[in-house]
Amino acid sequence: MSRVLITGGGGFLGSHVAAALAARDDVDVVVSADLRTGSPRDGIIDAILDVTDPAALAPLLQEHRIDTVVHLAAIVNPGRDVEAEYRVDVTGSANVLAACVQTGVRRIVVSSSGAAYGYHADNPEWIDEDQPLRGNDAFPYARHKRLVEEMLAEHRRSHPELEQVIFRIGTILGPSVRNQITGLWNGPRLLRIAGSDSPFVFVWVDDVAAVMVKAATEGPCGIYNVAGDGRMTVPEIAARLHKRQLVIPAWALSVGLRLGRMLHLTAHGPEKVPFLRYRPVLANRRLREVFGYEPTRTSREAFEEYLRTHPDVVRSDPAAQ
Repeated sequence: MSRVLITGGGGFLGSHVAAALAARDDVDVVVSADLRTGSPRDGIIDAILDVTDPAALAPLLQEHRIDTVVHLAAIVNPGRDVEAEYRVDVTGSANVLAACVQTGVRRIVVSSSGAAYGYHADNPEWIDEDQPLRGNDAFPYARHKRLVEEMLAEHRRSHPELEQVIFRIGTILGPSVRNQITGLWNGPRLLRIAGSDSPFVFVWVDDVAAVMVKAATEGPCGIYNVAGDGRMTVPEIAARLHKRQLVIPAWALSVGLRLGRMLHLTAHGPEKVPFLRYRPVLANRRLREVFGYEPTRTSREAFEEYLRTHPDVVRSDPAAQ
């Protein structure tokens, strides 16, 4: 019987994970820890937690005799306050790891990201878990994910008694998702960097929640990419949405973003260009063959399900594109 605490348990992904864990017979306790509590949920204990407070988590773990932590607390839409993002993503993760070691937690499950590999011109066509984590110093979200994973690697050496399961997740889609990725699809035209198809790998939220639950209860330790089979390029996405593409040279977009940020017209700067141009495309073989989970939806099927729940994204008159 597992006793599980979820950091960020009130968020989009955390709420799915908490509900799925509470429904299992082999889970005795589910604590959803977040900055605020929501409506009461059957079988779930809500707790207030700020992961940036180094003294906050250990008493909570001890109170509920937690043996497994699912660490999901993170900034959902990065790029607005880099210092705050660092405190939550990096310092917060350090605090969680320290509390786990202090209280004898058996296992930690961590939501990382494909961004940890970085957005680089020499990325392989498909990235597996053996590729080095390079992040991007100019792109704080990718840098923070790399730093957290370096911290986790150090803990595997210094505290092998704390089992780790790390998921490097692709672009999560779900019924209520609205973020900087889905925002690219809302306008009349889709932005594409000249010379790049910018392929995406998608994964439906239920699949992400399912691997988290499996990792918290029975799955093997290790590091796994989480994505549906296949990928979708910007031209394929544009065609499915019946929208034209706005193709811009990389240098021109860099200049435009630099000026836009100087004039306070956008929070984004030139560092966004590699993010759009050199997306890491995650291979999921190890997830299927080693972890033992087969995603229920391919990247394309996850995208179709997203469109079913967001029908306003698709242009209603294909002939008008």
